[in-house]
Amino acid sequence: MLEYVKTILLKVSFDKILFEKELRKGFRMLVPTELAELKAWCYQQFAKIYRGVLNRVFASAV
Repeated sequence: MLEYVKTILLKVSFDKILFEKELRKGFRMLVPTELAELKAWCYQQFAKIYRGVLNRVFASAV
């Protein structure tokens, strides 16, 4: 499921609102160990353009 979420995020990364929506959906589908891996991957891939979104979403998940 993690790879599926990553694929979706890459495909919607052109739109900030859609990206955040899909990231939040991904949270509901993944188990805690996958969430940790997703967080690391997201910051590596998208921190330059969506750091605010990532901070907001990952902070609310804690």
